[in-house]
Amino acid sequence: MSSLGIVVPAFQPDIEQLERYLHDLQAELTPETIRVEIDDPSEACVRRLSALDGSTAEVSAVPYRRGKGAAITAGFEALSTDQLAFTDADGSTSAAELARVIDALESADIAVGSRRHPESTIVGHRTYVRRLLGDGFAWLARRALEPSLYDYQCGAKALDGESWERIRPHIYEPGFAWDLEALAVAGALGLDIREIPIVWEDQPGSTVSPVKTTISMAKSLAVTRYRAKRLQNSSFHHAVHRGSEPIALIDRNR
Repeated sequence: MSSLGIVVPAFQPDIEQLERYLHDLQAELTPETIRVEIDDPSEACVRRLSALDGSTAEVSAVPYRRGKGAAITAGFEALSTDQLAFTDADGSTSAAELARVIDALESADIAVGSRRHPESTIVGHRTYVRRLLGDGFAWLARRALEPSLYDYQCGAKALDGESWERIRPHIYEPGFAWDLEALAVAGALGLDIREIPIVWEDQPGSTVSPVKTTISMAKSLAVTRYRAKRLQNSSFHHAVHRGSEPIALIDRNR
């Protein structure tokens, strides 16, 4: 039986909500490890989480904001399980729905939860602007990258350890573009990616600015496409390459 490790990246989480979610993950999935990677927590938050450390979850608190991608990478690097998964701290993807995503690893290298799949269900109401910007970006990414997915940014993904070993040296994005880059790298390397429609519950109180984040993500999409094409040995993208290579996240975390 495969061992499972789950990473929960967090920034300014609702602590009571996070506690409930961690208990749900433990009860539903019985993972070998749940690792909370929390950025810039308050003293009160650290005190609350310290009660969980070693019981419901391992807690890694960093006194500055690394970004979601850097937190996930640090968490994955700390795991030694056969399967790796991450899920957002707000619990938008229930433990049962995350279990469905992880189960898909029986026939895929990487499994991606999807809010925008035609068979998905969204509970709650996102603002019109947030929905419009998110759908527009997904449409653009689907035409720019391999694999072609309905949703690149849903906070519920799983992969096996071998797949992580293959993609980890090629990931540079520390923020919200991490998901996008990880999937583009996986597609460029020929890994089998499965998109899983899920029930996704919209949570209020997001710390993400939809307009600023979308502009930043659009810039990251262009860079991600370029890097993925180079991994596929595109002669054009190799020819236009200038300058030194950036430092991969795994090396920045050392």
